[in-house]
Amino acid sequence: MIRWLITLSIVVSAIIVAVIVVYDYDSGGKDSRKNMCVAMIMRGVCNDHSWNESHCKAIENVAQRLNLNVAYYENTPPDSTAYNNMEKAIADGAEIVIANSFDFGAAAMSVAKKHPKVKFLHAAGVRSGANLLTYYGRIYQMRYLSGIVAGLKTKTNEIGYLASFKISEVVRGLDAFALGVQKVNPQAKVFVNWTHSWSDESMSAEAMHSLLRAHNIDVLTVHLDALSPYEIADEKGIWIVGYNMDNSSHFPNHFLTAPVWHWENFYESRIHDILSGNFVSGRSWLGMESGVVDLAPLSAHVDEEISKIVAHEREMLAKSRYDVFWGPIVDSHGNVRVEKGECISDEDLLEHFDWYVKGVYDGIKSQKY
Repeated sequence: MIRWLITLSIVVSAIIVAVIVVYDYDSGGKDSRKNMCVAMIMRGVCNDHSWNESHCKAIENVAQRLNLNVAYYENTPPDSTAYNNMEKAIADGAEIVIANSFDFGAAAMSVAKKHPKVKFLHAAGVRSGANLLTYYGRIYQMRYLSGIVAGLKTKTNEIGYLASFKISEVVRGLDAFALGVQKVNPQAKVFVNWTHSWSDESMSAEAMHSLLRAHNIDVLTVHLDALSPYEIADEKGIWIVGYNMDNSSHFPNHFLTAPVWHWENFYESRIHDILSGNFVSGRSWLGMESGVVDLAPLSAHVDEEISKIVAHEREMLAKSRYDVFWGPIVDSHGNVRVEKGECISDEDLLEHFDWYVKGVYDGIKSQKY
């Protein structure tokens, strides 16, 4: 009888402890362990109303829940500075290093190998390691939906797209947007112009002016962190499909919607895994079911009929009835790239996407890629 009571007491105690721990995490209580130091290595600044701010706001929210100390290394170029900043962060006590740009891949790989006990999270990266996790979201799904909005909103059938670099990430998003446009408006053309920079405001503004000189653009979208194209579009009465964050409050007269990030839905679970000793490296590519990618609320400039079409397409994607890159897909030269019933592999989407779909043109030369 005594042995039975002792066993029962141990079991009840274990259950109580487990309930307390679960309650503490799930109810928003802070993790009771020592503050873990996290370093955020960034190309830009935390208040850019774009890519960098989406990461900063997310990690700030997570820091409150998980008792984190976060250090921000803003305006870090992808040269030896990135390497040096990562080393400095670790010397200052960082146990997690977040490199939030594709360009930091080489530095992250190098420093991660030197510090096997430090965990590295590399946004938009393609190479992982024992202590290095690369992560991104299927934002192309939201690009596709925003393309539907643009295709139904344009009157000139000439849509502008300002993009940074011809890497798979960017070309993939451009093509997904164009597929959305073509879905609802086969007559519309998407004219892309390249800035060769993520965030340079003057270069982005010049690329925008060049695009407007060449074409009768009445809807604009971007794959940039710069805001100058939005400002120019707003001044000229051009509809804006944003990116990274919902900037409708900053451009209320012409903002339609935007593919946006909710990185807290990634950071919280992954950092909690690290705190619990359950870190898993590799590659994480998250779809709309994760809550990481989303479409900003459609503004009052988007009529009800367009909203219904977007809602239907969103539901189809959510139920996996199809994906954006299921065939048939024809490229800009008329070649069938994806046969009916087939789908582009994740590997090709992530690392080998270098062609335009039908309806995409070089914005200045007016030639297909």
